[in-house]
Amino acid sequence: MGLLKGYTKQEVSWMMYDWANSAHSVIIVTILPIFFDSVAECTADSVSSMSTWGYATSIAMAIVALSAPFLGVFGDIRGMRKKLFSIFLGLGILAVAGLAFTPLMDFTSSTEAAGRVAMFILVLYILSTIGFDASCIYYDAFLTDVTTEDRMDRVSTLGYGLGYIGGSTIPLVIFLLMNLVGIDMLICLAFIFGFTAVWWLVFSLPLLKNCQQKGGKPYEKGDVGRNIRGVVSTMKEIGRNKPMLVYIIAYFFYIDGVHTVISMSTTYGTNLGLDSTGMLLALLLVQVLGLPFCLLYMKLSAKFGARFMVGVGICVYMFICVFGFFLRSLWQFWVLAVLCATSQGGIQALSRSMFGKLIPDKERSGEFFGFFDIFGKFSSIIGPTLVGIVSATVANSMLTSQGLTAATATAEQVDAINAASSPYGILSILIIVALGGGLYFFLLPKYLKQSGKKL
Repeated sequence: MGLLKGYTKQEVSWMMYDWANSAHSVIIVTILPIFFDSVAECTADSVSSMSTWGYATSIAMAIVALSAPFLGVFGDIRGMRKKLFSIFLGLGILAVAGLAFTPLMDFTSSTEAAGRVAMFILVLYILSTIGFDASCIYYDAFLTDVTTEDRMDRVSTLGYGLGYIGGSTIPLVIFLLMNLVGIDMLICLAFIFGFTAVWWLVFSLPLLKNCQQKGGKPYEKGDVGRNIRGVVSTMKEIGRNKPMLVYIIAYFFYIDGVHTVISMSTTYGTNLGLDSTGMLLALLLVQVLGLPFCLLYMKLSAKFGARFMVGVGICVYMFICVFGFFLRSLWQFWVLAVLCATSQGGIQALSRSMFGKLIPDKERSGEFFGFFDIFGKFSSIIGPTLVGIVSATVANSMLTSQGLTAATATAEQVDAINAASSPYGILSILIIVALGGGLYFFLLPKYLKQSGKKL
């Protein structure tokens, strides 16, 4: 592949994990919510499945976020990074494999059966998300092992690009083709969930084989306790490093918009009553456009700097939040998809490499990326929770104003209320993206100038 010419074997192997785990991002994060919504409609309480999905996403992110600093510290012990990566990789793959059985379960016979299947889906979704996000802590930390600081922007951004063109696109195309030839939808879902698990495993093998942890100290008796206590010391170190502190807080807020739009997009479209096939085709367009826009971000960051391009991405996502509020039809969903494609990969990739450059001690990259991850995951808790709370609050207010309850409302009334309340949840994301943008644009430059650090 000419695109990979000039990159080392270790860099290419590292980038292939983006190719591998992106199948989870598009299939589990975007298609599974549509299936869950179908199951939730058969349960006793079918009001606002968007809220339920948001809460489940928040639970998974909370578990990873609270454990991330400790996971990162243990990953800096010599030889442990790959072992811990493998454990969480295995957890994620097994959970996705378990999801392959859920479409074949009987969830239409009774509300109780639907409730059990819905709960099983949520549990497996949470476990797969934990495996995905925890493995990414160690994957991100491997970035400082496989490349140099001056190549980080290129390697990180191309990794995201490969994820779009392969890991995201190919499984989704297979799913859409199976649906097109008339294979039963539930059979399609069962196959694609199983295929995603296999894809994730197979394309993780290059990293497992070729990437090695360079730094880290050998394990000594008492290291577990010392490492846990060391988390507090690292927190203090980040607090003293003003550019890193301001950047990571700004990241906490602005990346919320990215993660929340990714995780809630199809749920939002479903609540609006949009055609699921049309939405999936729009998401396929996102994946197809993802690589060229990642390459564009990479090229422009070399000319204008990573900090400038991340700023562009923040502005794009503030506009997306506003545009999403007015979204009512499928063509508007397609416009939203293109807007996301322009910056989704670039802002995440350059944010990762920017933080890698700010790390003062590269041998402790796992420790610092653990904190980077906790800020990213906690932002992913706030966003879906905020969407869920606002959507549910507005929906319940609409029910009350019409003299209805979740039990007395008809299916048509529930659908109409969900469609009317969901845009307010999407608009609420603008608040936290704008907070991150304010810190990023107005406070971060001041501390970077004082430290003499360029990004």
